[in-house]
Amino acid sequence: MAPTSGHTIKAFDDELDQLRGSIAQMGGLAERAIMESMRALMQRDTETAARVVQDDKKIDALEAEVERTAVQIIALRAPMADDLRDVVAALKIGGVVERIGDYAKNIAKRVPVLGQATSIQPLSLLPEMGRIAGEMVASSLNAFAARDAKAALAVCERDQALDDFYNSIFRTLLTFMMENPHNITQATHLLFIAKNLERIGDHATNVAEMVYFAATGEQMGERSKGADPSEG
Repeated sequence: MAPTSGHTIKAFDDELDQLRGSIAQMGGLAERAIMESMRALMQRDTETAARVVQDDKKIDALEAEVERTAVQIIALRAPMADDLRDVVAALKIGGVVERIGDYAKNIAKRVPVLGQATSIQPLSLLPEMGRIAGEMVASSLNAFAARDAKAALAVCERDQALDDFYNSIFRTLLTFMMENPHNITQATHLLFIAKNLERIGDHATNVAEMVYFAATGEQMGERSKGADPSEG
């Protein structure tokens, strides 16, 4: 096989940079969507909620761009070993980040429904849960950009805290619903919001696991995860 020319190597590096840049841009939009959807929820801001829903299309478009670029790199460059793991990780991460954006959009969609609700205010745990979820997303994508396996492990270690928040919120909302049937509709919406945040944390952890594999060539060890009380 003829040696790879410097020009080809430069083009390959540029394509990898483009791929990483698109992932970073997607991540930034997803992080903002989480933050804005939670702010809209707490302030009952339907305009901000509508903007989050509309802006999700930008994440979808970037995900399609990531897929095209990754497939093109694999088809034309036939990357090997570390480079191939990076490209495959980016391809998978693009899909995961798109799902994270969908969860933020789903939170925003519930804001108008809760806009007139007065009997149950959003629980004080929800903003903290949203903060942790957003930080996990940011940290997992920073780990991808830096190929940092240790940082990826740290993301996974935070997932249990998010699960604990969700379990606490689930029990609290269940109590509200049992005490007064009129609370059921509002509490159910809040429960779905908490579940969306918990799933964002799961997806951030999935990204971290992909980063760990791309950086080390090894699968991350099995994580213990507590039972979901809503699935018992």
